[in-house]
Amino acid sequence: MPILNRAAEMQDEVAGWRQNLHQTPELNFDVFKTAAFVTEKLKAFGCDDVVTGLGKTGVVGIIRGRQGEGPTIGLRADMDALPLNEISGKPYASTIPGKMHACGHDGHTAMLLGAAKYLAETRNFTGSVAVIFQPAEEGGGGGNEMVKDGMMERFDISRVFGMHNMPGLPVGQFAIRPGPIMAATAEFTITVHGKGGHAAMPHGTIDPIVITSQLVGALQTIASRSTDPVEAVVVSVTKFHAGDAYNIIPETAEIAGTVRTLRKEIAKKSEERIRSICDGLATAFGARIEVDYQANYPVTFNHAEETVFAGDVAMSVAGDAHVHRGIQPVMGGEDFSYMLEARPGAFIFIGNGDTAGLHHPAYDFNDEVIPHGMSYWVKLAETALAA
Repeated sequence: MPILNRAAEMQDEVAGWRQNLHQTPELNFDVFKTAAFVTEKLKAFGCDDVVTGLGKTGVVGIIRGRQGEGPTIGLRADMDALPLNEISGKPYASTIPGKMHACGHDGHTAMLLGAAKYLAETRNFTGSVAVIFQPAEEGGGGGNEMVKDGMMERFDISRVFGMHNMPGLPVGQFAIRPGPIMAATAEFTITVHGKGGHAAMPHGTIDPIVITSQLVGALQTIASRSTDPVEAVVVSVTKFHAGDAYNIIPETAEIAGTVRTLRKEIAKKSEERIRSICDGLATAFGARIEVDYQANYPVTFNHAEETVFAGDVAMSVAGDAHVHRGIQPVMGGEDFSYMLEARPGAFIFIGNGDTAGLHHPAYDFNDEVIPHGMSYWVKLAETALAA
């Protein structure tokens, strides 16, 4: 099935917006230039209302249909970048050291802006479309902040939809599933307090490096021996800091990492096991172990009816053979989860083609995706709000 002719015609214009945003990435809630760019465009398109400062630096544009009163649906894009040095070699690469759009949020923002322009021109629907541009998806919980700011109630949003690019999935294809599609996340920091001393006389110490090394291995048993094999859980230690000299056993060692799960019960059990393992090792070695465990984003859970609807819309853009309706869940986290807790909706992946992976310094959003993503947003809005 063809993409919208108007979306294809707008590809170069929207790609220009995207590449402009790519050159000036901003982190977390500090997306002031990006939000200003979005606000300027939405006002120029003739949105009926443009509200800034939601969830600190989020922006919402309201586009009312020409066919009278009706419900409001929300379409969401994220605006923030990542703390990476870009190595893509693109002529429009990041101009800011240590910051780059390595997850495609520049593309998400540009595609939703393109859809907003089209919808503001045509208004071929009943009710209203809320185009949502949120900050701080990459760990800051900007979606949660917008929900807590009363966004859903303020604009009377009845359903909400999100989209993210997926490297490896061919351009023009979509992927979705009902239920959990992305994982709940948590972060932990574990500090082992031992007794330092001379490395040549280890018998007089309580070596925190030895204890922590055993701890790293023991934590892997949460997935392999404490969780039903058909359940999904990831426990990854990503930091290990200890010692400063060749001949000194340090007083402390510290590890940190992440836990990813698809069910609240497994998340709770994983935290309990981390604490129990630490308590047991502390007793065994005569050390003291502190655990700082912080639950982060909840599971991104697609609602059944809205998942079928989103898949049907994607099929109208790409054809049935190019919409994968039963993909495996992705163990990455996504703060669109908060919006799906507040309102029914669905999150879908759109193919980015054969590109570097997300969060890689060579990643770049594929501008060939733009007309497909725009067409999805427009058809979703017009179908959901059909007269």
